[in-house]
Amino acid sequence: MKILIAEDDKDLRHLLYEQLTGEGYDVISASNGKEAYDMFVSESPDMAILDIMMPLMDGFSLLTKIRETSGMPVIFLTARGDEIDKVSGLRLGADDYLVKPWGMNELLARIEVQKRHMRSDTAHSDIIISGNLRMDFTNGIIENNSKPLNLNAKEYHILRYLSENAGRVVTKKQIYQAVWQDEYIYDDNTIMVQISHLRAKIDDEEHKHIDTLVGIGYRFH
Repeated sequence: MKILIAEDDKDLRHLLYEQLTGEGYDVISASNGKEAYDMFVSESPDMAILDIMMPLMDGFSLLTKIRETSGMPVIFLTARGDEIDKVSGLRLGADDYLVKPWGMNELLARIEVQKRHMRSDTAHSDIIISGNLRMDFTNGIIENNSKPLNLNAKEYHILRYLSENAGRVVTKKQIYQAVWQDEYIYDDNTIMVQISHLRAKIDDEEHKHIDTLVGIGYRFH
């Protein structure tokens, strides 16, 4: 899981980075709201921990911009503990609000709560995430690095079938029957061409999603 930290206090930012990376999280950090928003756009984090009082863009403004395109969990970590600030943050779409001074164990517990919510939401949705690839089959939206992909119908249905069987080897016959919904006629070229086009759209330098098992079929991961 990738967590974005936006905190202008250098020492606290370093502490959060060290503690969260030590817990196995992939952490990116910013010293002001504008830098944090740029990272949000370019890095596609899964969760954010935001201060409120930051230069260039405050936490409330940053959250507002994040909520224009993302429902990822956002935790405010701030010295502003007034009820009006808490209410404002929650109304803007914050998922949690932790007031300084706080304990690291409490923050880790709050993060775990948000992770459970994310797993629960995913379990009840038709969204599959693999690397930088986000597949929302409910709404027909496939994105790589937050950029929508233009798939044709066959590519879309092949991707759906493979991703729903992630980790399993599926044969060309199984793919053909699932996507073309017809009896399989031995035609390796038809499937190979579609898979080749699909790979060109969904793969990037970090992730190669479809393995070929020569003479057997394909496996998505």
